[in-house]
Amino acid sequence: MCSGLPSIKSLIRLVALLSLVLASLTAVASASPLLQSFLQKTPASQLVATADSYGKVRDDIPVAPIMKSGQRIGWAWLTSDFVGTTGYSGKPIHTLVAIDDNAKILGAELVEHSEPIVLVGIPNEKIIKLTQSFVGVDLVKEAASGGESHDLDIISGATVTIIVIDDSIIRSGLKVARALGLGGLKKTVQAQRFEIDPQATAEADWGDLTGDGTVRRLSLDVAQVNQAFEQSGDERAIKRPEKGPDTDRFIDMVAAPVSIPAIGKALLGKNDYASMQKWLKPGEHAFLIAGRGRYSFKGSGYVRGGIFDRIQLVQGDNSFRFRDKVHKRVGVIGAQGAPSFTEMDLFKIKAGSEFDPTQPWRLQLLVQRRVGAIDKSFVTFDLGYRLPKHFTKPVAVPAATDSHPAIAQADQSEQQAKQALWKRVWLQKRVEIAGVLLMLGVLTLAFFFQNYLARSARVTYWFRVAFLSATLVFLGWYANAQLSVVNLMALAGSLTTGFTWDAFLMEPLTFILWFSVAAALIFWGRGAYCGWLCPFGALQELLNKTARFFKVPQWQLPFGLHERLWALKYIIFLVLFGISLVSMPWAERLAEVEPFKTAIILKFDRSWPFVLFALLVLAPGLFIDRFYCRYLCPLGGALAIPARMRMFDWLKRYPECGRPCQTCGNECPVQAIHPTGEINPNECVNCMHCQVLYNCDKKCPVVIKRMKRRAHLAASAKPDTSRKTTVTS
Repeated sequence: MCSGLPSIKSLIRLVALLSLVLASLTAVASASPLLQSFLQKTPASQLVATADSYGKVRDDIPVAPIMKSGQRIGWAWLTSDFVGTTGYSGKPIHTLVAIDDNAKILGAELVEHSEPIVLVGIPNEKIIKLTQSFVGVDLVKEAASGGESHDLDIISGATVTIIVIDDSIIRSGLKVARALGLGGLKKTVQAQRFEIDPQATAEADWGDLTGDGTVRRLSLDVAQVNQAFEQSGDERAIKRPEKGPDTDRFIDMVAAPVSIPAIGKALLGKNDYASMQKWLKPGEHAFLIAGRGRYSFKGSGYVRGGIFDRIQLVQGDNSFRFRDKVHKRVGVIGAQGAPSFTEMDLFKIKAGSEFDPTQPWRLQLLVQRRVGAIDKSFVTFDLGYRLPKHFTKPVAVPAATDSHPAIAQADQSEQQAKQALWKRVWLQKRVEIAGVLLMLGVLTLAFFFQNYLARSARVTYWFRVAFLSATLVFLGWYANAQLSVVNLMALAGSLTTGFTWDAFLMEPLTFILWFSVAAALIFWGRGAYCGWLCPFGALQELLNKTARFFKVPQWQLPFGLHERLWALKYIIFLVLFGISLVSMPWAERLAEVEPFKTAIILKFDRSWPFVLFALLVLAPGLFIDRFYCRYLCPLGGALAIPARMRMFDWLKRYPECGRPCQTCGNECPVQAIHPTGEINPNECVNCMHCQVLYNCDKKCPVVIKRMKRRAHLAASAKPDTSRKTTVTS
């Protein structure tokens, strides 16, 4: 081959480079028109009150100058151009945001979304007002705190939507600020990536470990702490200085990443390091933090199960706080010549947290000073850490391909951010999750042992009343865990446009309930949810029981008419599902035929037409138990279709049931028993009333007949003592 011709490898690299440039231009080209269209629809003064126009969208990054009297006062962008903004509907939530040169948010405007709870439930004004509340947020502080320096008001019933909007505004804002160098934020570009070298070794002496930076130290005396409070400007704290000589030790704190093998073995010793390895799961990181002095980095207010509120680890835009479950005490530091510390503890960061041990991080210490009966003042100090180079080795750069590593890395980072978001939601709702799991456990036990439960009519009745009350109050009005046919339509839409778990994991209670419904359909049919776990169904039944208590007359439709009305709910479901395939927004609006949002999610706090409709739906239920469930509920119809595949029949019947006995059929609360005695699984709500009658010795003719036969056999088996025998001598 002639030396003047390019090699095959050179051609491959050139093609890869051109592909990357083309992909970048395509991304900008595809993002800019979307941003431009929203800028045309949204006046600059609507986004920022003092602005009067927009400038031209930049070619390198999809942001536009926002102008006032010909002068640029900030930059505007669309959140979905920078981060994933998929909401519960499975579609992006588009928000316009403006930022000034100091990286403070000037304006935020929700411009387009497909969130069903906002479209047909919560007034759009509430969401717009909350979005606008981001004005004034300082992204420099957000970068320092890991995105947690601002307060977020969650609107009841729209948790997922609000958290997605919050996450997208903050993360996209940080990306824009770093890309433009606003507020001193700079985008870090790592020319060479590194990984931990498993062959590296550490010094055995404490002095050498601290000297080469393997162990980092923060030492504060009384004078330094008093000076920090004076600089804070809090007069109340200044008047209460730390007592004692200025040179007295306030705290001497050290930190090191002991999940790195060489460091862990040097500081913990062979045995303790092996014990720590058993404590850590794959991908987790552990840190040794030790301290001595008059101030405790753990704090005296710490209680088991709580959070260590005096320390947090910060890396880049991420911050990590430590709780009791990621904490373990250390008995002794194994390095030679190590000083004695009053506090020695291990803390770990769980896998998937985006922590990179090869990159710099800092341990932030919060020092507090009481300034009143309940008030405290705070200052912070940082212990910075950078892993010494001899513990790392460079990562080989992969060969150029048609998929550039930078693009793959960006995609991976975005996916990690989405995972971190839904994990954050699950952590915030841990109390509600525990409550739902407890209720599911209790209900499962009740179903598996229903033969024992149904032996007592009183116990079964009050167990059902108590469980339905918990379903209504806890699941419904408190946790807003009301399933809807909208969930099924969103799932169908997601399957056609590219399914991902992220949108569904954003609502943990709904996810858990749907998972339990899928399992229950195999075992018990739709009755497990419709009869026990549906808050609106519980509301209907409890209202009906109240009506019965006040002697409200009850109506029972002729079975022929009743059977024909069953079809209505299936028709409603099929119509909604068909419309969702054509227009999801219209289907979501028409799904208002479910009064769940009005009665459960919004607790009747809604405009009068919706409240009136919900009351009109509930009213017949005072006279016909579960009227809506029987004839109108599209969700019930949707669940009844796959419920026919159930594999078990738990409801016991006698051969005489229906032929001629009609006791169960006449007393079934929802008329799910045919005159011929069969139970229709599509209509049964598993209330267990027929099982109570199955064991009842006062109502069931079969049981009564059996009891009489046993009494007769018992009587005939007794000896006849009525005749007296005379004995003569």
